[in-house]
Amino acid sequence: MAKRKEHQTAKRMIGRFVIADPEICHGQPTFRGTRILVADVLEQVAAGIAWETIVEEWRGSVSTDAIAEAVRLASQAFREHAAEYTAPEYVLERVHA
Repeated sequence: MAKRKEHQTAKRMIGRFVIADPEICHGQPTFRGTRILVADVLEQVAAGIAWETIVEEWRGSVSTDAIAEAVRLASQAFREHAAEYTAPEYVLERVHA
C-alpha cells in the first residue's frame, strides 16, 4: 500500500481569478487556468505598463478584471502586513534643478 502524504496542501481560491495550487508553480499565486504568476503581472503594473498592454503580452490569458483583482489583493496584503517589514535606511538625495 502506498504511503499517503501527511502534509497535503489543498488548492486555495484567493479570489475569482487568483489561485494558489501546490501542483502549479510550487503553490505561488497564479491566475486561474494559467501558470502566469501574479507577482510577474504586478511587477508589470508597478513598472507602469498599461493594463491593456499587459493583457496583450499575455495573449489574453490575463484580463483587466484579473489584474484589478491582483492589485486589490496586493494592496490588502500590504496594509495587513506592512508593519512586519523593516525598511533599510534610505538616503534622500536632493534633486538640483
